[in-house]
Amino acid sequence: MAGGFGGPTGGEDFEGKITAIVVISCILAASGGLMFGYDIGISGGVTSMPDFLKEFFPVVYRKQQIPGLESNYCKYDNQGLQLFTSSLYLAALTATFFASYTTRVLGRRMTMLIAGVFFIVGTIFNAAAKNLAMLIIGRLLLGCGVGFANQAVPLFLSEIAPTRIRGALNLLFQLMVTIGILVAQLINYGTAKIKGGYGWRISLGLAGIPSLLLTLGAVIVTDTPNSLIQRGKLEQGKKVLKRIRGIENVDPEFLEILEASRAAIEVKHPFRNLLKRKNRPQLIITIFLQIGHMSIYDLLAAGAAIDFFSS
Repeated sequence: MAGGFGGPTGGEDFEGKITAIVVISCILAASGGLMFGYDIGISGGVTSMPDFLKEFFPVVYRKQQIPGLESNYCKYDNQGLQLFTSSLYLAALTATFFASYTTRVLGRRMTMLIAGVFFIVGTIFNAAAKNLAMLIIGRLLLGCGVGFANQAVPLFLSEIAPTRIRGALNLLFQLMVTIGILVAQLINYGTAKIKGGYGWRISLGLAGIPSLLLTLGAVIVTDTPNSLIQRGKLEQGKKVLKRIRGIENVDPEFLEILEASRAAIEVKHPFRNLLKRKNRPQLIITIFLQIGHMSIYDLLAAGAAIDFFSS
């Protein structure tokens, strides 16, 4: 749950243009989704590369050489290898709670910048790894980046987009996640053929490209009017709203954002409010939606990749 509120609550189609700053901001912010998808997709292929296994998981590599051992579940049954894969998700889950605070207090833009820094440092650790500890640290840092990015990017996209295309731009994040998975699979396919034992480093290191895009985007984009108004910067929020909408008359949308901000402040215990009986159906549906999404991602990124590269 993001630490604040989204766009206007009334669903009214406010006046406004699709300005260049909106387009650029959304593309750069959506690179957070690309990074998420890439991190998910890259691990499946990398953990099936013989050179990677030989260096970090020799036990798994030796299992692969056993004649007649066809099941991938037997070949890849190793706690260290599972920790390498799952550490990203564990770190993301933990970081989300901190990201909720930074998104509310520091703003969406600053939270995306924090995510970008985590992504860059994590990528460096992974690509330059000399031992399992460096690999795990890198994955933990990437997981922290995922937690912060997944908290701030969808909210940023929702708040900066004009109301009439808000749904489409929200889907941009999901689209970039799936594109990131596809790109990771294609890169793994190419780097697996590289001789010399460093193909896996290229796969892990190329995550630096979307990391830099997200960090650059967080540096140059403006924070959302919703975030500025929520933090008491009313004049600055109105000025930014005029800038991103490309018009002078933004009073109707400004007033609705202001009202939404006041309503959000009145909610003293948001997590406790989620557990109330009236909110339980929505909470349960949301949880199952996330489980479904992750099941699909895991199938694409892990099982499919391992089966493909092992064949």
